[in-house]
Amino acid sequence: MSFPHLPPEARAALAALCLRDPDLARIEPAAGPLPWRRRPAGFAGLFQAIVGQQISNQAAAAIWQRVAALPGATTPDGVLVLSDEALRGAGLSRPKVAHARALATAFADGRLDAAALAAMDDEAAVAAISAVRGLGRWTAEVYLLFALCRDDIFPAADLALAAAAAHLKALAERPSPAALRALAEPWRPQRGLAARLLWHHWRHVTGRAAMDDLVLLPEVSP
Repeated sequence: MSFPHLPPEARAALAALCLRDPDLARIEPAAGPLPWRRRPAGFAGLFQAIVGQQISNQAAAAIWQRVAALPGATTPDGVLVLSDEALRGAGLSRPKVAHARALATAFADGRLDAAALAAMDDEAAVAAISAVRGLGRWTAEVYLLFALCRDDIFPAADLALAAAAAHLKALAERPSPAALRALAEPWRPQRGLAARLLWHHWRHVTGRAAMDDLVLLPEVSP
């Protein structure tokens, strides 16, 4: 889900960030105002991140729309009672069905909890989420950025972020995750805003929409 305008505090932080990096300052004049995308906190937001792993935004949006339309599929208990056939029929691969069940089980038995995750610092939350089968650092960081709106989260393993940075900075090649993290150091403590800007730049350059903009369903409950 996206909103047309940034919250006032985010707009002020973005202005400061762009003063520090003239390359970032070039993005909005070319691509338009940065949209403020949000996802639901809790199980549904993490499930959506699983769906988006290693596939295009267009494919992820289509699959998420079908998954979210299944009865109970945006709740842990609902996923645990759905059949593999139903989840596979919505477009989930066999591994992602297993990962969705692992996530649902973690919420059902209390190993993960939306309020507890929100109360943790970034690294503790990443560790808690990554302890669940199929949920690595990228999935955790995407959740923290879009569901919890953490300011300094930067998913350096994201291929689109690397491609956007290479294009914006005129790099000879796409940076590795380690190189991208190093490149992002000057953007602290607003690396999350920098990531949003880079994705915005890449969507403008490639003409590809964000997953959240392609989903036609209303925002689901946590």
